[in-house]
Amino acid sequence: MSTKRLYCGQVGQEQVGQTITLKGWVQKRRDLGGLIFIDLRDREGFCQVVLNGDHLGEAMADAERIRSEYVLEVTGTLQYRDEKQRNAKIPTGDYELMAEKLTILATSKTPPIYLDNEAEIQDDLRMRHRFLDLRRPRMQANLRLRHQVTSAIRRYLDDLGFIDVETPYLTKSTPEGARDYLVATREAGKFFALPQSPQLFKQLLMGAGFDRYYQIVRCFRDEDLRGDRQPEFTQIDLETSFLNQADIQEIVEQMLKEVVKATRGLDMTDAFPSMTYAHAMAHYGVDKPDIRFDMTLKDLSDFAANCQFSVFANTVKEGGQVKAINLKGQADAYTRKTADALVEVVKPYGAKGLAWLKVTEEGLNGPIAKFFAEPADTQAILDLTQGEPGDILFFVADKPHVVAAALGELRVNLAKAHQLFDEDALAFVWITD
Repeated sequence: MSTKRLYCGQVGQEQVGQTITLKGWVQKRRDLGGLIFIDLRDREGFCQVVLNGDHLGEAMADAERIRSEYVLEVTGTLQYRDEKQRNAKIPTGDYELMAEKLTILATSKTPPIYLDNEAEIQDDLRMRHRFLDLRRPRMQANLRLRHQVTSAIRRYLDDLGFIDVETPYLTKSTPEGARDYLVATREAGKFFALPQSPQLFKQLLMGAGFDRYYQIVRCFRDEDLRGDRQPEFTQIDLETSFLNQADIQEIVEQMLKEVVKATRGLDMTDAFPSMTYAHAMAHYGVDKPDIRFDMTLKDLSDFAANCQFSVFANTVKEGGQVKAINLKGQADAYTRKTADALVEVVKPYGAKGLAWLKVTEEGLNGPIAKFFAEPADTQAILDLTQGEPGDILFFVADKPHVVAAALGELRVNLAKAHQLFDEDALAFVWITD
């Protein structure tokens, strides 16, 4: 007896004419009067099941009461569909299972959420019915992708002689830049801390002679929630002895290329580009820059220090910066109202305002254009921002960290809004120093 399961989405030519058993959920039911078609679904896909009284006999009464999301076990003979009924859009579209035995394993009420990918469902509704949400193809694809990623990482590191060591969750507090989650013990006043990273343990392993360690490990950090911060997260934790920075970068870079090959089927042969932290912050505003599109931050501080616009000049005199980004060719996409509304994008990052100018054939146009009416000032701004007619320029004047965070976020926001890059494209970059 084979312990390997045959999934609905895996039936094929080799099973035609055989008696097989499929188990899964009812995706769709079509009753043609004495003949019922079921799309039976599991994690691998669908298979059409044919139910009729000639083959099922008395079990046809059960077939009549089947509804969406009922869980079935169906045994029958796999056969080819009629030519006119074949569906080239799904891998199993040439086949159907002629049911000879039917068991209803579980019934179902009408689901409170739609289980297709296209439906827009509120997050709170999804979370209340998470087990249903996880039946959706998009969610199942996410979990499968995660599995493929971790499997590829383990294979790669195992082949390089790394040893996977599971380290404790209950430990003493170590400084990692965030607050610890504390776990009370039965002894009054004594606590464990959940690890922000396995720092102590991997250093112990290095001292013990395990020169190549890794772990795909859960970490816990009590931080304010943001889009890229969660209280618990998984990281690929590596530690090595006797290697330098270049060696470790080579290991990690090749590991990521293996992951891309395993999950996307792409061979990445070019070396990852590299930039310093200082360069990333100066030109992209963040230490994880999206390099799939241009629109870097331009520093106008030297010019602004002596300009007629007091907001800019005073900011520089007080130790701040004035920087801008140039949204090429999109000036006509913005009215005064929609351009001003973008201040809401930068406010959460501490920016007190967002200035903007449109570049026209006649010069600069916008709320602050009057302060740069002199031809020399206009030309200076155009030179510093590479401005051309049809462009719209956005400025933030504030403390350096505020300018970086605000324009860094606005840059990505505008690029997504105007589809300036392929969201499926991959662009890795090393940030050093």
